[in-house]
Amino acid sequence: MPNRELAPPPGLEQQVACVWIGDGSAVRVLPDACVDIVWTRGELVVAGPATGPDLAPETPGQGRCGVRFRVGAAGAALGLPASELLDELVPLAEIWGAEGRLLEDRVALAERPLEALVAGVYDRIAGGGDDLVREAVFRLRRGEDSVERLARATAVSERQLRRRFDCGVGYGPRTLRRVLRFQRFLGLARGGGSLARLAADAGYADQAHLARDCRRLAAATPLELLAGGAGPAGERANMAETFKLGPGGAVTLVG
Repeated sequence: MPNRELAPPPGLEQQVACVWIGDGSAVRVLPDACVDIVWTRGELVVAGPATGPDLAPETPGQGRCGVRFRVGAAGAALGLPASELLDELVPLAEIWGAEGRLLEDRVALAERPLEALVAGVYDRIAGGGDDLVREAVFRLRRGEDSVERLARATAVSERQLRRRFDCGVGYGPRTLRRVLRFQRFLGLARGGGSLARLAADAGYADQAHLARDCRRLAAATPLELLAGGAGPAGERANMAETFKLGPGGAVTLVG
C-alpha cells in the first residue's frame, strides 16, 4: 500500500512538505530531492537526498511514518550540511544527539507515533532555511536549464551557488535539475502518452535522453518504471488531511 501523505500542520509549512504514514509494506524509493525523518523498526532515521534507487524492506506487523522536508530545507532543519547525508540512512540520534534519543523514546512510547514525531520536529526546528536556495529551486522547477543563468539570477557565483546547494539540498543544481525533471516525467506519465511525447513535455532533449536519466536515477528503463507502477514523489500538493496544533505544540490529526 502506498504511503498516505498528509499536509504539515500550521507553523511547519516552510520547512516540511508533508508527513506520511505507511503500513510497513516494501516500498521502492526513487530520487525525489527530499530528506525524510522516518520512524521504522523502533528507530528514528534520516533518509538523505538520494541519487539512485533504494528499497525500504517490508516490516511485518510494524508500520512506518515520517516527516518529509521541502527541497532545500533539510540542512537548516537538521543542523548540518545536507551533503553529509547524501545517499545515506543515518540514525537521528547521531545528528541531534541527546535530543534525538529523547524524541526516539517519546515516539516509541506514543500511542500515535506520527503525532509524537511531528510534535518533536516542531519543537526542534528553527528558521526557514536559505532564501537563495529556495529561490533557485523555484526557478529550476519553472524550467531554468542553465546553472550560469541561475547563479546570475540569484546574484552569486556558480561556486557559491554550489556551496549553498550542498548545505541545503545535498547536491548541486545540475543534479537537482535532473531529479526534478525525472519526477516531472513520472507525474506526466500518469496521464498516459507516448514516451517521446512525455520526454519532450518533461524537458528532455529526446527519448534517448529520458532513457539515460532513468537508468542513472532508477536503474530501470522508462517502460520498466511505468509497468512497475512508479509514480511521482517528493513535494506534493492538494492533500486533504493535515494536523492541527494545540496548546504547547500538541498535535492532532484532522481529516
